[in-house]
Amino acid sequence: MLIREESNSLINNMEEYSILNYHVLESMADWVRVVDINGTIIYANKAMKKALGDDLVGKKCYQSIGKKEPCGFCISKKTIRTNETVQKEEIINGRYFSVKSSPVLDPNGNAIAAVEVLRDVTRERKLELELIERNKKMVKDLRFAKRLQHRILPKRGIYNGLKIDHLYKPSEMLSGDMFDVYRIDEDNMGIYICDVVGNGITASMMTMFVRQTMRAIKDDILSPSMALTELHKNFSTLGLEIDKYFTIFYAVFNAKENHFTYANAGHNCIPIKYNSNEIELLTTKGFPISLIFNEIYYEENDIVLDKGDKILFYTDGITEVKNIEGDEFGVDRIVEIIKNDETNLLNKIVENVERFRWGEQEDDFAMVLMEVLN
Repeated sequence: MLIREESNSLINNMEEYSILNYHVLESMADWVRVVDINGTIIYANKAMKKALGDDLVGKKCYQSIGKKEPCGFCISKKTIRTNETVQKEEIINGRYFSVKSSPVLDPNGNAIAAVEVLRDVTRERKLELELIERNKKMVKDLRFAKRLQHRILPKRGIYNGLKIDHLYKPSEMLSGDMFDVYRIDEDNMGIYICDVVGNGITASMMTMFVRQTMRAIKDDILSPSMALTELHKNFSTLGLEIDKYFTIFYAVFNAKENHFTYANAGHNCIPIKYNSNEIELLTTKGFPISLIFNEIYYEENDIVLDKGDKILFYTDGITEVKNIEGDEFGVDRIVEIIKNDETNLLNKIVENVERFRWGEQEDDFAMVLMEVLN
């Protein structure tokens, strides 16, 4: 008697659970349908019928969503065949739906049908597509900016008694490193190398500011130290955050007397002067161009160069590269490369850096090599 009562109670509970499951499916906002092994719909919930019509039961699954032929990839068939939950995306009446198909099992664990839940993800997909289009435009703009940044670099060649060569490689699409060579007047040439903190769009925009300002300053100020002070004044008017700054080594070469006058605004990559007899670092002090100080004055040095003298300018993307042990490439390795082989120097340095470096390039780097011809 007790066993019969427990059995009846279990049957009643199962019936209640079935009714509860049915009501849950009927109340769902997502579309739900059950498809048999032949691809025929044997159940569709209220939300799906309301959207697609009350006559869904008995139709083929593809017909219910407005297709004339079966899908090339039928997830309900795969679900029934493999007992796996399968998911894909479907466009129905111009809207995007995420479709998830799960197996309906008989008491022996065999799949006899597939229950499919169709969730409207149109808003998410449209946002994704808009984001993709915006990213495409941004990438296109960045590529244009990259080409522009490359094209405004000085050309390799002869400048009023100086032979100029350079090598430039950003870590990202845009660089925070910049250099320039330009004629000031009949006798004087300006040359600088600059390193903006960070990289990418913000840093590249700051390099444009440096280039524009330095080319404007050159017409009025010949002294490198005074030019850097004026550059700092102009930078202070931009109203940027205090963490934005850059370093710059600026020199003026007088071709008539071979005077090389220079000043340094915090550029820790000291240019290297060398010839067949000696190697010298052009050390001079100076703070970076930043908003920490209201006004800055820079130390200025002057040397006389001889025919055949060369000066290598570079950024810390070269010297601060680390190997697997965490050691930096440093200035000493550059000096050794200069000692061992002066020919094709810039490429030799890059080759050594690439062999030394552990991992991907993390920072921009630039190098400029000037040689006195007269």
